[in-house]
Amino acid sequence: MKRAWLGILLMGVVIDAQAIGSLADIRIIDRDTGSVLPTYRCRGEYWIAGRPGARYSIMIQSHRNQRLLAVTAVDGVNVISGETGAWGQSGYVLGADESYEITGWRKSNAEIAAFNFINAGQSYAERTGRPANIGVIGVALFLERPVRAPIYAPDFKSRESFRDRSEDEARARQSPSAGAAAIPTPKLESIQAQSNLAPAEKLGTGHGAREASYVQDTQFDRLSNTPNEVIRIRYDSFENLVAMGVVPARPVWPPAPNPFPGSVAPKYVPDPPVG
Repeated sequence: MKRAWLGILLMGVVIDAQAIGSLADIRIIDRDTGSVLPTYRCRGEYWIAGRPGARYSIMIQSHRNQRLLAVTAVDGVNVISGETGAWGQSGYVLGADESYEITGWRKSNAEIAAFNFINAGQSYAERTGRPANIGVIGVALFLERPVRAPIYAPDFKSRESFRDRSEDEARARQSPSAGAAAIPTPKLESIQAQSNLAPAEKLGTGHGAREASYVQDTQFDRLSNTPNEVIRIRYDSFENLVAMGVVPARPVWPPAPNPFPGSVAPKYVPDPPVG
């Protein structure tokens, strides 16, 4: 009885909405079929099953009525700069309630190299000497610091006091708090902005064909040096997820039995002979 119960606990649960996140919905899309990949919840993590060879994209739909920065990494690599992923790097800036589909590694403001599921040994991370984090998609979301409304002082003394206070606040924002590790906050953000049970080589993300994709640069002042939300989605082939106990195996149904196997099937008008 105990073993059966543990087996149920390890079994992944499909999330109906297929979207993950609070500040924004994150979906992974199979671009070759146009379908949203089912999301499974297992062992406290989100998982998707990719089809080897298929192109995919990361769809981000903001829920905020203000701009939002999404610093995105695949296999531990920033999708815009190609750097080893870190929070302080560039990301995509979404407008209020806006969505954006990240389709590949950004090569310029006009072109990307498509994401595609591929054997880990051929993945971009492996080919650039960074195989440690293959099989994970991460999105770090940042809120924007609101613009301060002007304050009108009634006299010169008040104006001086306000100016001094503003300068003090500006210096405080630029200086990290004592004892805390400072994380660089770029002022210019790009809007482009293992289990041994697995029966086959795990999936990674390849550096696919070049495609047109146009973006432009913008400024974004982060509310905080640390993300307001971090979303992590792990992926592998369906077969490997079954082997790891993340998802149940697809049932294989035998042909339906015929209650009258000896009866002759009804006859209909046959097709004419060819030629």
